[in-house]
Amino acid sequence: MLERVDKAKKQIHNTVDALGRSVNIMEVCGTHTVAIFRSGIRSALPESVKLLSGPGCPVCVTDQGYIDTVMDLAAREDCLIATYGDMIRVPGKNGSLETMNRSNVHVVLSSDDAVQLACAHPDKTVVFVAVGFETTTPATAVAVMTAEKMDLSNFCILSAHKLVVPAMQALLSDTKNKIDAFLCPGHVSVIIGSDAYRPVVEQFSRPCVVAGFEPVQVMEGIAEICRQLADESPQVKSLYSAVVTAQGNTRAWELIEAYFEPYDGPWRGLGCIPNGTLRLKRQYKRFDALVRFGIEEIPKEEPNGCLCGQVLCGLINPPQCGLFDAVCTPDTPVGPCMVSSEGACSAWYKYGRRGKVHHD
Repeated sequence: MLERVDKAKKQIHNTVDALGRSVNIMEVCGTHTVAIFRSGIRSALPESVKLLSGPGCPVCVTDQGYIDTVMDLAAREDCLIATYGDMIRVPGKNGSLETMNRSNVHVVLSSDDAVQLACAHPDKTVVFVAVGFETTTPATAVAVMTAEKMDLSNFCILSAHKLVVPAMQALLSDTKNKIDAFLCPGHVSVIIGSDAYRPVVEQFSRPCVVAGFEPVQVMEGIAEICRQLADESPQVKSLYSAVVTAQGNTRAWELIEAYFEPYDGPWRGLGCIPNGTLRLKRQYKRFDALVRFGIEEIPKEEPNGCLCGQVLCGLINPPQCGLFDAVCTPDTPVGPCMVSSEGACSAWYKYGRRGKVHHD
């Protein structure tokens, strides 16, 4: 294992020396961000290799309007909110779910738990907070399928499911982007397959390399990116072939396509991304919380001074935000990037703030 790490490290240094310029690599996965910090990978890289944390945390990219809508529904006496635990502390304009009447808020471990909650409380409408990328969307589809089969009239979802590839394309379409290549997410790639990144390579000529989460896997992914840049041969490459295929999980995709359709939805920091968000198809609108409660678009007021959006776009590192480690800490978060365990601000605070982090 150490031999593989040393080999990858040497390849990175030699290739970058030959390139003679800086290289900006964005990891599109919160798990990669945390793994990179925890293993100290930044300190093993040349100064000219910069790692940018991208929009790989589903909690972080959820727009403020969605958060405030969840809060409004949680305040209703006729609703129960079913949510994964990582959404509990995300701040809205009037606090977080953690600070609300907790009898209306239930932390669930699966989408099926949300369905069972609706069965147990027929006098309440259960709203499942459906946040996540392609990895968690199939489970939400199964929940809707189950509710339909049971004719469960008091269950609905508030969908904020996102699609990763449109976000990558949106990032590269911004003239301010600093991205030379992508270290692609392992978990999402299991579902969408490595071939899903081909449009990014073909349209923008950026390497897209899928890697696992062990330090050696990340280092080899970075080495492969540097090789492609040096050879001027951008391509899709999966180094995580044990779990990621070219086509992905076709059954999971069938579920997503059966119940959801893409639309031009909002992302925190990236704005409205064409076909970047998923909503329920028309035939399942009775399970859509927006339709159920007649909710219209609400103003998306970002927290004052919060720069989560710029962090998610790889334009700044968290310490460059004036709130970081001052007003905004894990105990008193202002933005979602400090709340989620996969958020870039949380990772920088936990692993980097006590000393100088390489490439800050």
